[in-house]
Amino acid sequence: MCSRLFTFHSIQDYHKTLENGTASCEEAVLYYLAAIEDQKDLNAYIHVYAGDALTRAQALDKQRTAGKPIGRLHGVVIGLKDVIAYKGHPLTAASGILKNYISLYNATVVDRLLAEEAILIGHLNCDEFAMGSSNENSAYGHVLNARDKDRVPGGSSGGSAVAVQAGLCMLSLGSDTGGSVRQPADFCGILGLKPTYGRISRYGLIAYASSFDQIGIFGRSVPDVALLLEVIAGEDEYDSTVKKQEPPIWEAGSDRKYRIAYFKEALDHPGLDPEIRETILQRAGEWRQAGHTVEAIGFELLDFIVPAYYVLTTAEASSNLARFDGVRYGYRTPDPQLELTEFYKRTRSEGFGREVKRRILLGTFVLSAGYYDAYFTKAQQVRKLLAERTDLIFKDFDIIILPTAPTTAWLIGEKTDDPISVYLADIYTVYANLTGLPAISLPLFGHTNGMPFGIQAMTSRFNELFLLQFSHQMMQQ
Repeated sequence: MCSRLFTFHSIQDYHKTLENGTASCEEAVLYYLAAIEDQKDLNAYIHVYAGDALTRAQALDKQRTAGKPIGRLHGVVIGLKDVIAYKGHPLTAASGILKNYISLYNATVVDRLLAEEAILIGHLNCDEFAMGSSNENSAYGHVLNARDKDRVPGGSSGGSAVAVQAGLCMLSLGSDTGGSVRQPADFCGILGLKPTYGRISRYGLIAYASSFDQIGIFGRSVPDVALLLEVIAGEDEYDSTVKKQEPPIWEAGSDRKYRIAYFKEALDHPGLDPEIRETILQRAGEWRQAGHTVEAIGFELLDFIVPAYYVLTTAEASSNLARFDGVRYGYRTPDPQLELTEFYKRTRSEGFGREVKRRILLGTFVLSAGYYDAYFTKAQQVRKLLAERTDLIFKDFDIIILPTAPTTAWLIGEKTDDPISVYLADIYTVYANLTGLPAISLPLFGHTNGMPFGIQAMTSRFNELFLLQFSHQMMQQ
């Protein structure tokens, strides 16, 4: 039976309860399985691996009570976004075109979690192929925001965010191509970290846009997020884009004074909720009074960020998703008499959802001979300018802060017929993906509408430890 008295505050506290015998891994798993069942209306999980999780928990309990040393994530219950491969388990990217597909191998991050004795409890719902900002684009239905079930949880990693928000696992993994970890973290009032591009292996992550995608982390405390990053980061022979740098080892550090910049155009943007703007400016003033340097700087490239991002990511998606054709795996149209080209068309039209098809078509358009230079080449030039401008900023400042999103979570269905407004909602998050920066959403505030929101912070590339130390210090104030 599950003890409803089980509580989770941090990995460190959890391990202390395991060591002193006041809790067990099995008890933790039973608790989360009961919580998932109790709140199944949130639709956070696509697949729950109850039997696997319980068997592993019981084995870990036996090892620990036998006196064996424990792993860094011993018994930590973690959920995976349904774009991360877990051998022998379903992997669908929340899409009909991968219905009934079973992964043949583990993602590198999964191997590293298991090596440190984590318990993987299930695959989490998301926007199909990680394309979306609301988790309304899943073949398995909407995910609901636990704070207000009439509102979206954000996307594309909405299930991963809600699972942590609602206490359905201890931590979770998502993926972030243009804000898909930070924005749902903001909408759900939890921490969401996107590491530097190249910090974590993408081997076993279903690709959306390969030069943007990065696995990210959801949690409730900075030390927990830092520990999970320490475990899953680092060089991997299966991913040549991972840099040969040692994973950041967490230490809280002492309080220090930071040089903080924010973009004047970002806070003055007409699409930003006035209450979010005033709250962030007020907090910036408090930081100044505490001795930090906080300055508004001009950033004339802001209005080019979203167009460049959608040109480049849809172009990459058009190429990456060409492999889903119904021949080798996944859904295939049931008519066996079709000519091959018509078979491909029918399978992809029936298997892919509306938003995925929209982005494939847009990407194919910008890569076409008549438009390649006008769109794709120009977007690449913007990306280069952004990187150069960012390097100059970090010569004078330690941290860049921005809103995470221009509004709090919107109502389900509110923007279904207006995809452009959804794309524009990514204005503050896609910058970090275009430039490869590490970025985190900090759950610092509550809106008068009852929903949470926070601040997004960024540092220079591969400077996650500094970013996490800043975040920890600001979360304590």
